[in-house]
Amino acid sequence: MVLDELTVRRGTPSIVEPARATPRESKPLSDIDDQNCMRIYLVGIYAFRGHLSKQGSDPAAVVRSALAEALVHFYPLAGRLREEAGRKLVVDCAGQGVAFVEADANIALDCYVSNLVSQFSVSSFS
Repeated sequence: MVLDELTVRRGTPSIVEPARATPRESKPLSDIDDQNCMRIYLVGIYAFRGHLSKQGSDPAAVVRSALAEALVHFYPLAGRLREEAGRKLVVDCAGQGVAFVEADANIALDCYVSNLVSQFSVSSFS
């Protein structure tokens, strides 16, 4: 498929909070995770293939709901980093949530997945 122009519609950013209450605590990072060279910010783009059983459902709502459930079990991911004395980082676990942005594009993921899979096959990582 050849496109004349790629069009992407980005939704309004929102915060997804844990689906239920989580422990309110501070967790210090390990000395390995607290090294200066590890103090970076990563942005990720995740794409998900639809499932026939979810046809007719809003894909973003399904992902948002699953993310909220996952944050109950992995609640430090919904926290915020805070620096304490001596530049020690801790995660303030208060269920603040994570950023979520829905986006749509005028392409099918299948146009790119087969190419990526052939370039990065599982056997190449063995």
